[in-house]
Amino acid sequence: MEINRLFSLEGKVAIVTGAAGLIGEQIAQTLAYSGANVVLLDIELEKCIEIAFDLPTESIAIQADICSEESLINAKNEILEKFGRIDILINNAAINEKVENPIDVLESTKFENFPSEMFQQILNVNIIGTFNCCKIFGSVMINNCSGSIINIASTYGITAPDQSLYKDKDGNQLFYKSPAYPTSKGAVIAFTKYLAAYWGHNGVRVNTLSPGGVENGQNEYFIEKYSERTPLKRMADKSDYNGAIVFLASDASSYMTGANLVVDGGWTTW
Repeated sequence: MEINRLFSLEGKVAIVTGAAGLIGEQIAQTLAYSGANVVLLDIELEKCIEIAFDLPTESIAIQADICSEESLINAKNEILEKFGRIDILINNAAINEKVENPIDVLESTKFENFPSEMFQQILNVNIIGTFNCCKIFGSVMINNCSGSIINIASTYGITAPDQSLYKDKDGNQLFYKSPAYPTSKGAVIAFTKYLAAYWGHNGVRVNTLSPGGVENGQNEYFIEKYSERTPLKRMADKSDYNGAIVFLASDASSYMTGANLVVDGGWTTW
C-alpha cells in the first residue's frame, strides 16, 4: 500500500464537536483537506455554516448541545440521512477558563472559593458531553464494526497546572487555573482507555490527543513564560495538531487504541 493512502480520509464522514472554536475549525479544515466529509457540530450554528461553506468536501453544519442526548440523537439521524455512515468522531467541545479571558477575579478562582456550580458545569460539558457523543455516535460505528474516536484531552489532564504562569511581571497572582479543567481532562483520558478496551472487539478505535497550550491572544509576558517552560521554546500554533489528527483518524494508526498521543512541544517531559 502506498504510504499516502494510509493517511487518506477520502469518502469518510467525520464529526467535529465544538467546531466553531479555534481548534475545532482547524480540525474541520484538516479533515476536509484530507478527503473527509465533515459534520461541524456546535451550539453556534452560524459560524459552523460559514466554515462548512469554505470546505472542499461535502460538509454540513448542525446545531446541537452535547449535554443533551435528545439533541445528539436528532443530529445522528440527520447525519445518517445525509451520509448514511459515521467513520470518525472528534470530541473537541469543552469549557476551559482561558488566560486571555479569566472566568472571574482572583479570590473566586482560588480552590477554597471556587464555585461548585462552575465545577459541575465544566464536568458536564467536558466529561458528560464526551460520554454522550461517544455513546450516541459510537453506536453507529460498532454496528459497522469500524471507526475512530479521538477525544481531545490536555497536558493538564496529565500534569497539574503551574499556577506561577498566571502571575504578572511584578509577581502578582492574576487568577488561578481551576481544579475543574484538569479534573475533567484527566477523566477524559481514563474514559478513553475504558472505551478502547470495551469496543476493541467491535473494530472501533478510541484514542486521546493531549495538546499543549495554543498561542491565541494571551499577553506577551504569559507567552514568554510558557515558552520558557517548553523544550521547543514556544507555544503551539493551531496548525501544530493537524498531523496528529489525521494520523489518529486514518488507517495510519490502525493498530493504535487506548493511547494518549501527547503533542505539547515537550511540556510534560519536565
